[in-house]
Amino acid sequence: MSTLPLLSRRGLSGMMLAALSARATAAQAGDDPLPSWRDGERKRAILDFLAATTTEGDAGFVPPGDRLAVFDNDGTLWVEQPMYTQLAFALDRVHALAPQHPEWQTQEPFRSVLAHDREGLSRAGTRGLVEIVKATHAGMSPDEFHVIVEDWLRQARHPRFGRPYTELIYQPMLEVLALFRARGFRTCICSGGTAEFMRPWTERVYGIPPGNVVGTTFQMSFENGRLLRLPEMDLINDGPGKPVGMSRFLGGLPQAAFGNSDGDYEMLQVVTAGPGRRLGMIVHHDDALREYAYDRQSHFGRLDRALNDAARRGWHLISMADDWSNVFPA
Repeated sequence: MSTLPLLSRRGLSGMMLAALSARATAAQAGDDPLPSWRDGERKRAILDFLAATTTEGDAGFVPPGDRLAVFDNDGTLWVEQPMYTQLAFALDRVHALAPQHPEWQTQEPFRSVLAHDREGLSRAGTRGLVEIVKATHAGMSPDEFHVIVEDWLRQARHPRFGRPYTELIYQPMLEVLALFRARGFRTCICSGGTAEFMRPWTERVYGIPPGNVVGTTFQMSFENGRLLRLPEMDLINDGPGKPVGMSRFLGGLPQAAFGNSDGDYEMLQVVTAGPGRRLGMIVHHDDALREYAYDRQSHFGRLDRALNDAARRGWHLISMADDWSNVFPA
């Protein structure tokens, strides 16, 4: 039986709870639409952008049907350290599938994963990580993969915070998503993670339905009356792939984009170069106490080129330490 109707009901319940929670929080904060944001330039930039794009007669006005905002996922909406959540999922899948693949005991990069050899895995590089994802994400239908993802998310815990990954989402960004939707914007994810990994839970967690999730995609075939995920990628939705993914799946260019790394550079570039009022924002992880502090030297979520060019391109740097009064939901 398909899991999608069940996921939709869960998503609707999650959205209702999130809406009630957001309404209660706003009431406690004196109807501040962004109660987890400290007053300052970044908060004003968001509010000014929304005022300009939703006020008829303003030069920046965008008709309701054309309003669109995109958000990276890893490091922008939820935690991406000490490694991408989907990578943690893939590594666990290697261990789960190992009995079916005795050749992995000697074949890299799987040998390093099974031996918990971080240096060996590091030497495998991006190509090795891609091989791991291809081996652990294919050979099943999308619905079967959704069930595996949901089961893992229910059981997995973050190594530092000890909480489910779906609880390590950024409260200030949840408020931004809710506010943009309240002002008539369609909010979408544009992430380097695979679309099929995110779609089972984004509606429940962020209020973003599966159809609004753009990510890396696998090739598929239709065999014996069912869809089958193949071990080959169709689109790598990262870096220059993000504008391609947005154009292919969203049907138009957004007016606002939120990211956190150099993988979001081209997405921010194409969005903010468009006509009319535009908004580009980068979450800068500079809070080692409440989350993590990293940018130029990080293996995950590296922020170097975009950090250098942010001021020149008019992108706002969101300081997690200074701009957010809290990071995760209570």
